[in-house]
Formats: sequence, structure tokens, C-alpha cells
Amino acid sequence: MKSIVAIALMATALTAWSQDDIKNTEFNPVTTGVTSLSITPDARGASMGDLGAATEPDVNSQFWNPSKYAFAYSRAGVSLSYTPWLRKIVNDIYLANLSGYYKVGGNDNQAVSASLRYFSLGEVMATDGEGALLSTINPFEMSVDVGYSRKLSEKFSMGVALRYIYSDLGYSDMNTGDQTSSASAFSADISGYYTTYPIIGRNECQWSLGFNVSNIGSKVSYNKGNDPAYLPANIRLGTSFTFPVAEASNLSFALDANKLLVPAKPRLSDFEDAMAYDDALQEWKDKSSIAGIFDSFKDNFAKRITYSVGTEYSYDQKFFLRGGYYYESKYAGNRQYFGLGAGFALTVLKIDASYMIATAQNSPLDQTLRFTLSFDLDGIKDLFGRN
Repeated sequence: MKSIVAIALMATALTAWSQDDIKNTEFNPVTTGVTSLSITPDARGASMGDLGAATEPDVNSQFWNPSKYAFAYSRAGVSLSYTPWLRKIVNDIYLANLSGYYKVGGNDNQAVSASLRYFSLGEVMATDGEGALLSTINPFEMSVDVGYSRKLSEKFSMGVALRYIYSDLGYSDMNTGDQTSSASAFSADISGYYTTYPIIGRNECQWSLGFNVSNIGSKVSYNKGNDPAYLPANIRLGTSFTFPVAEASNLSFALDANKLLVPAKPRLSDFEDAMAYDDALQEWKDKSSIAGIFDSFKDNFAKRITYSVGTEYSYDQKFFLRGGYYYESKYAGNRQYFGLGAGFALTVLKIDASYMIATAQNSPLDQTLRFTLSFDLDGIKDLFGRN
């Protein structure tokens, strides 16, 4: 095995394409390092087609839009999510995510939050060029972040988050000299959330807008500073609308649009000679992550945007049914799938589950399951208070 990085890219593959797509000269998905940062951690967002920029605040808003915490109804909460990843291909890759927040101050207008992500690539057998087993390793990626959000008015809030990222894909072969090392990076998010309650007919509805610019930071490198890779910097814009359909029953519709803020890697087929390609490739490698953000808007902009649409039905905030659809151009990765899910809430505990149905042929993401357990700390306080 020449590099564990190649295995990591296969294991965290977020793209699925057919042979016809590969042959198409327009096919050029954006590649990044630490791709696990882009995986949806919670069941609620996944079941609605991987969205959450402007949906109702919940414990898992740290991934979608940290500024929503300032509008959270409960004073504090914590959640644990688990996702078996690429389960159609392997059975030992998974993502675990722990999130939580706490409202601070006496005016109910600010919150602190944090999350911890751990992505295991399972057990990997390292072999030499002839296929002989050298060792067995357990590569992983993880990140930890903290955030702060605050209401700037009765309808608008903003938030920031700081993140430390660690990727251990290390592999060393003393015989061949082939070696990769662990890598670390820092990034930041900035987000905003606007919500209002228009009266339509005789019903009070809720309309929200949100944005989150995430993973703006340094590059990662597994080769002692050589061949750095961009983090999956991303801008997410979303809106949602909620209206009552009956007593104690609400129906929500939401839309998110995403754009990776990473320039596409040059392709040899786009150049007349190898020298021009080498120059362009070196320029791409040397480009800073900030410069890469601006360059990301130059390359097939419309085809680089992914869309998510979803709906959620809730009854008495105790029972939830959800569905959604995620679309990505076949020239940028061809991720296309439906999400389905349900949730059930008690005084203290909420359980959510989701299931993914891919529409793209031979997608490794098909049949992906997610589970989330959320705990309302206000509910726990009230429960013990009654006793």
C-alpha cells in the first residue's frame, strides 16, 4: 500500500458516478482533505435531505448554523448521534457526534455551544506493492469546536465557532520509505439566523432565513508540509416556512443551497501539454485557502451548487415525520438521494432516526442509517423538580 490517504479518500467517498460520467469531459468533482467534516451528523437534518441552515433550532445546530442556539427554547441540551458509514461496502466505518449548548445570561439572548466528531475508518490492512501484509492500522479523523451565538435584535442573531481538526491516517514502511503522518488544522465558522412570525389568514406562521460559512481555515498535509489539501470550506444558505395545519400540528418546508469554497483541481485533459498542466497544478497547490475561496466561484459555478429540500410534520412537538431530497450535478459528484425519518420526544429524551435512499446508480451512500439521542436539560430539571 503506497498511501493510506488513498484508502481514506475511498472510505469517505461522497461521490458516486457511472462510467459515462467519468468519460464526460465536464466531470470534475472538487476534492478536499478531511472530507468527514462534510458528513451530516444528525438524523433530523439527514432525513430532510441534509439541510438545517434555517430550520427550528435544536441541539445539533452546531453543524448547520450555530447562531440558531440564541433562539433555542430550552436553556440547555446535549445529543449523541451515530452513523454507520458506507454500510453497503464495509461494516466498520462510522461517524459519532456529540453536541451540546447552554444559554448564558439572564436575558435569554446568548448561548455557548460545542461539539465533538469522531470518524473511524475501521481496520485497514497495509500491504506492500506485491500484496504482502505489513500491518493492520485503525485510521481516524476527529474535530472539536466551541461556539458562541447572540441575538442582535428580537429577530436576528449571529454566531461564531472555532474548530480544531486532527486526522490520523499515519502509515510507515521502513523497507520502502513510504510514510504518511497525522495532520492537524484550525478553522472557523460565521453564521446568521433571522426569524419572524407573519400572520397569514388567522394563523401565526414562522419564516426563517439562515447562513453558515464553515471550515474557513488552514490546509492539512499528511506529508510533512508537502502536498497540502484544502479543508471542505463551505457556504450554506437556507430558508424555512412553518404553518399550523391543525390544533397542535405544524408543517414545515425548508430549502438549503450549498457551495464548496474550494477551487477544483486542474485536469490534464484541459491543457495542451504536460508542462502547462504541471504549472497549473503547482499554482493550485501553492494557493492559500483564502485565495481558493475566491477562485472557487470561477469554475462552473452553477454546477458546483448542491440543493436540499425537505419537510417536517410535528404533532404537539412529541411526534415527527420527515422527508427530503438532496441533489448534486452529475458533473460534480452525482450525489442524489431521498431522506426519510421520524422522531419521538418525551419530557427529557428525544429519539430521531433517518434512512437514505439513493437515486444515483450504484451509490455507496444508499441505505445509510443515522440515529440521534437528544436530552433536554430543562426537562431533566423539571422532572426532578416535580419529584
